[in-house]
This record gives sequence, C-alpha cells and structure tokens, in this order.
Amino acid sequence: MELRIRASFLLIAGLAFLGGPAAAGGIVVITNPAVTLSPDDVRDVFLGEKQLVGGIKLVPVDNTSAQAGFLSKVVRLDAAKYTTAWTKKSFRDGLNPPAVKATDAEVLEFVKRVPGAVGYVTTAPSDGVNVVRLP
Repeated sequence: MELRIRASFLLIAGLAFLGGPAAAGGIVVITNPAVTLSPDDVRDVFLGEKQLVGGIKLVPVDNTSAQAGFLSKVVRLDAAKYTTAWTKKSFRDGLNPPAVKATDAEVLEFVKRVPGAVGYVTTAPSDGVNVVRLP
C-alpha cells in the first residue's frame, strides 16, 4: 500500500512538473519585471529580430548550461546555425549577440538587475522576475 501511494505521488509530481512553466523541455524563459513578452516573441528576441517592447530596449542573455536545449526547443536552431545567424546580424546590422552567463543563478541575477533583460533557466525562478509561459 505504501509503495502504491509513493508511486502515485511521484506520478502526480511528474505530471505537475511537465505542465508548469518549464513545458519546453525543462526551459523557463524569464524577463525583468519591466518586460512582458508573449511566447511568440521569445525566438525573435534571441535572434535579434525584436529589440524593443513598450519603449524598453531588450537585453537577451544566454545560459551556457541550458543553451543546447533552449536553442533546440525554442529557437529551433543548433548552436552552429545560431552563431552564424548572430555573426551575420553583427556585420549586417551592427547588433551584438546576447550576453552569456554560465549558470541559472547568474542568469537570474542578471535578469533581476538589468532593465529589459530576457533569459532562460532550467529551475523554477524565485520572485522578482516574470515567467513567459512557453507552449
């Protein structure tokens, strides 16, 4: 009986995790509280196509520890194509690629501190940021 209860609990917890804000393969997109984005905007932000929202300059930040999953599931490019896209955009439009942070904690701190910041993490964020609910 106890084993059955534990198994049920694990199943319910797993389903709750899959249906939460990290539904895109364990990726949670976060923004500075001054920024509100739709899920459709996220890809454009990280490809330099959307640079402003409500008069605020967007500042995307990549997370080295979660980049492969984010690029695959949200941006729908591999790392080589993403780098190529930003190299072209840098030369053609004079834009800088997103800043890079190494961990979820660094991204979270950056997004809280920098107006217009948009990043992604693999753990549920604490208060102080907006969460973009991905499909």
